[in-house]
Amino acid sequence: MQKVEDLAIAIVPRPEEEPGEELWDTFLINLKDESISNVLISTKGYGEIEGENRKTTTLRHFFDEIGPLAIQMIEPIHKALFDLTNEYWVSFTFEGFMFDKRYVFVRGSIVEENFTQIPFLDRKGVMIR
Repeated sequence: MQKVEDLAIAIVPRPEEEPGEELWDTFLINLKDESISNVLISTKGYGEIEGENRKTTTLRHFFDEIGPLAIQMIEPIHKALFDLTNEYWVSFTFEGFMFDKRYVFVRGSIVEENFTQIPFLDRKGVMIR
């Protein structure tokens, strides 16, 4: 089985000059020197809040191609969802093979203490590679 390398998901606060600080942006980052294609990303949140099981709607996003050394906005995410585990399942084609990988931001992990510089964006956020 082929291992997914040089791909990351980042959750990044919006720049301060933009209104709506409650919304952050989610990005897929292609750190490969080549494009990936047929990119399908399934997103969902789940967990427990105040003793009650909660889950979000599953959203799906499709991109024909994401270029080499490029960043692609997936969706906005509301800060209230940081109290849940947020999962991003990414499937794509590269060099004739199908790949998939699950990226999981566990409850409480999307915090400033976990910020890192996000490639290609000139902003800080939480990234899983």
